[in-house]
Amino acid sequence: MKNRIAAAALAAALLPTAAPAGASPVASEISAPGADGPLAGTLLSAEKASAPVVLIIPGSGPTDRDGNSPLGITSASYRLLAEALAQKGISAARIDKRGMFGSEAAVTDANKVTIAAYAADVGAWARSLTERTGQHCIWVAGHSEGGLVAIAAEADPHVCGLILISAMGRPFDVVLREQLAANPANAPILSDANGALDRLAKGEHVDVSAMHPALARGLFNPAVQDYLIDLIGHDPAAMLAATTKPLLIVAGSADLQIPLVDAEKLKAARPDATLSVIKGMTHVLKQASASDRAANMATYTDPSLAIDRSLVVDIIRFVRANSH
Repeated sequence: MKNRIAAAALAAALLPTAAPAGASPVASEISAPGADGPLAGTLLSAEKASAPVVLIIPGSGPTDRDGNSPLGITSASYRLLAEALAQKGISAARIDKRGMFGSEAAVTDANKVTIAAYAADVGAWARSLTERTGQHCIWVAGHSEGGLVAIAAEADPHVCGLILISAMGRPFDVVLREQLAANPANAPILSDANGALDRLAKGEHVDVSAMHPALARGLFNPAVQDYLIDLIGHDPAAMLAATTKPLLIVAGSADLQIPLVDAEKLKAARPDATLSVIKGMTHVLKQASASDRAANMATYTDPSLAIDRSLVVDIIRFVRANSH
């Protein structure tokens, strides 16, 4: 939302069969029908026309198709992931969310959205991409909050299966309380924040007039409270338990935003799923130490850092093992 905060590397010999040397993925601007106007994205097509397709769903807030945000994130994680997949023979689409960036015309108000609406957009992308590529279905990779959207879209007949990357396994308010408490600098606002989350969890709006600006104009801005109420009302693990399609869950041991307990919750909901915990992977899918907070946070603003190699390997192996 516009106003909302939002395994060691494997040797090359272990990588799945790659596209021939010198084969460059082809980038195309793509669109799908939105509620009021077109949704926009970019497709990187692998060399083979028969290549599987992965659709990357962005995380929370104003996160664009490349994985960047005006709130200070310039990691280009989604662009780098798409490029790495396409270079290894899997086409990858990355998209702008309804009401934002290239998809601005899809709705009149980017804040007036729901998880169900985002899931409907995934369905529109899935149909558009299957028609464009000739695939009978596409793979949906949801990052962070995008993982919840992916789960909500799982039943669409054009979705082959899910890849949940650094995704929440517990309701948003539970995760957010932990995130806020983990930062000592938030001590002065914790009481107000927790009180607001209590009200939102009950479906009630919050009066922010006496709150700290970081809460009043940021996290609990009245413009996004309806979305927060909807978001908090979703339990990712409970939703996932009702799904049946192939599932890969990926978590990073150096993720400062989504702890491993969330991946464990998702795995418990779907014991048949493949779970991969990548040592040293941060929330923006790059390598850093969990104990060095400054180095970890630096991955959020350095597009020159490569996407985590093990993540790419995991996705390729999963998609190829489950594509028929």
